[in-house]
Amino acid sequence: MTDLIAKTSMDQRLAEIITPVIADMGFELVRIRLMGGNTPTLQIMAERPNGGIEVDECAQISTAVSAVLDVEDPILDAYVLEVSSPGIDRPLTRLKDFETYEGYEAKLETQNLIDGRKRFRGVLAGVEDGEVLLNLDEGTVGLEFGWLAEAKLVMTDELVKEMLKARKADAIDETKFDEIETEASQDEE
Repeated sequence: MTDLIAKTSMDQRLAEIITPVIADMGFELVRIRLMGGNTPTLQIMAERPNGGIEVDECAQISTAVSAVLDVEDPILDAYVLEVSSPGIDRPLTRLKDFETYEGYEAKLETQNLIDGRKRFRGVLAGVEDGEVLLNLDEGTVGLEFGWLAEAKLVMTDELVKEMLKARKADAIDETKFDEIETEASQDEE
């Protein structure tokens, strides 16, 4: 489990409990965070292996995860469970995310200073030998995946356009429609 999916030890413990449940349902855990407040919120981001998730699928995950958490009871206080998609300006938490979104603008933050800085913004240029490649104005930089503290896509017009295009392509699945009977086919009977 990487620190980008589950940062704190509690997040990591929750991920150990939740990941098998989500995987059995055909989904992948993108990120998990237990966030404080008057009533803590357990935020789970999930998606299908090829990307995307529907609202009803989030509800199914919520139901399944709730049942397991009720049995395991790792969170002592009352909390709110929130299951969602990673969104358009999604967090990049797995090495494969940096390959999938190659060519898109991203913001990365490292745990420690690298050449005097922690924050980097540029265009993702893939992954090579465990390093995330990022095209900056001053050239391409390679950052070890293990050095990263945070990473997310930057919402740009190009990103929104591509996500909408992909969503539209996924939305039309003719196998989910009933056959249409025409008068000619009824006459043939």
